[in-house]
Amino acid sequence: MAKADKTIAVAGAGSIGCYVGGCLALAGRKVVFLGRGRIVEAMCKDGLRVSDLDGRDRRIGPEALTATDDPATALRDADIVLVAVKSGATQEMAAEIAAHGRPDAVVISLQNGVGNADRLRAGLPGRRVLAGMVLFNVVQSPDGETPFRVHRASEGDVRIEDGVDGLVDLLDVDGLAVEARADMKAVQWSKLLFNLNNALVALCDLPLATQLADRRWRLILADQVDEALVAMKAAGIKPARIAALPPALLPKVLRLPDWLFKLLARRMLAIDPNARSSMWDDLQRGRPTEIDELQGAILRLAQKTGVAVPLTKRIIALVRQAEADKRGPPGLGPDAVTGGLRSA
Repeated sequence: MAKADKTIAVAGAGSIGCYVGGCLALAGRKVVFLGRGRIVEAMCKDGLRVSDLDGRDRRIGPEALTATDDPATALRDADIVLVAVKSGATQEMAAEIAAHGRPDAVVISLQNGVGNADRLRAGLPGRRVLAGMVLFNVVQSPDGETPFRVHRASEGDVRIEDGVDGLVDLLDVDGLAVEARADMKAVQWSKLLFNLNNALVALCDLPLATQLADRRWRLILADQVDEALVAMKAAGIKPARIAALPPALLPKVLRLPDWLFKLLARRMLAIDPNARSSMWDDLQRGRPTEIDELQGAILRLAQKTGVAVPLTKRIIALVRQAEADKRGPPGLGPDAVTGGLRSA
């Protein structure tokens, strides 16, 4: 797959989409951003700033960017479509790609959860759709900061489903490491274990690094992961190893005393001090969260296999209440989150 003549559409110009697309554009790839509202307006006016935990801090001027809210403009010439919308918009985006995209375009889901690539395939029969997963955290600049900035706030790379020659070469650029995997379902389930913390960050209203450094919060995350691993095992799902730590050992490491956790889990704590979670950002902006794609996926698996997941149910209920209240992250403490409930 030649690099210079390929057009890449980023379908979903949010935090992840702007970071991935920004790195690609900075590397000379032809990128079109598809988004809505303030972000597209900000990019068209002042450009895009892309920074990361490793010290890169780069800017693309507005004259070098193509950003639009028109699906036809963004999708009609795209060889590759990177889908980075929230899970709730997956079916809508599949319909836009079906209406405006080229039939031979390769579509890659870079979304949270385990079911979005399947939803895209259902909406795009006969087209090449690949699963993908972003294994790092991206935060946006505060409203009003110019140019609009996206910052990779943790370590990690992008994994995509194997099967298209030259695709990794096209997408693997400075600031954006990409690896092809044949076991993407297992990768997705493993990332889901880590993403269970998104809800806790949203509920406690603390920065991710602060929250993870506190054993009281790690115990709740460990209990959630235990519930998820039991449900996965009952369903015959074996999560892949995507980090230095095997998934089965994650609860044990999370339960370590603070001093030992900080010593042994330095990479897990290599996070920008201001980083939060996308679910925190959703509550902050009064938007629906992806709780149904994260904890909800574990609950559905548990219901199919007859496994009890009481803590998972409680956290889903708390996030849904926060969504309904529309007052932003509720700032709950550990005891208020568990309600005295601990998983088996």
